[in-house]
Amino acid sequence: MYLFNQCQYPGCRAFAVSSITDDGKICESDGFCMKHSANPEKLNDDIKKYIMEHDKIVGINASNMVFDNLDFGDKKFYGCNFQRTTFSSIHGARIRMRMCMFDFSTLSEISFTESNIQFSSFAGSKMVHAIFTGSDLIQNNFNGITAYQSSFDDSDLYNSRFIKAVLINTSMINCNLKKVMFYESAREGVSFKLSNTREALIDRKKKKRSGLYSFEIDDTPEDL
Repeated sequence: MYLFNQCQYPGCRAFAVSSITDDGKICESDGFCMKHSANPEKLNDDIKKYIMEHDKIVGINASNMVFDNLDFGDKKFYGCNFQRTTFSSIHGARIRMRMCMFDFSTLSEISFTESNIQFSSFAGSKMVHAIFTGSDLIQNNFNGITAYQSSFDDSDLYNSRFIKAVLINTSMINCNLKKVMFYESAREGVSFKLSNTREALIDRKKKKRSGLYSFEIDDTPEDL
């Protein structure tokens, strides 16, 4: 897991980002965020190079960076911090992630098809043309995201959360929605065809049944 080191610049509360040593190892000793780094361009390039040269990336802190036109296919990320980071034109087929943070990031024109992402957070992120088709997206936090023309088709979303999310022209066809929360979400042009919407948690209205709580769904099965 990445370290929660705070930037040493006076008054800055951002996390200090990782740097890469001359022998190609992750270093956390510099203690500055991207904004207050002495050479942010080099730092961004060094971390980008490190990711491209390794199949397994553990505990890297790359918050507030920019990644574009890269292939992350088949890479594995464990305990990494990508908060407030911009991803553009990223190909990541079969990418694997555990306990990674993408809060308040921008993901545009990305393709994470057949990926396996668990226990990770995308809270508050903006997704435009983001493709997660055919993926295992289990127990993830999508609270407050804005997704436009994106696809989660044929994916397992078990126990993930889309609370207060805004989903526009986004597809969740043939998905496992068991225990997926959509409380207070806004949905326009969203298709849930062939998905098990009866097992999703759509609103907070509760009714007692056999001593257990179930959730009422007011919308049609296809469009929730």
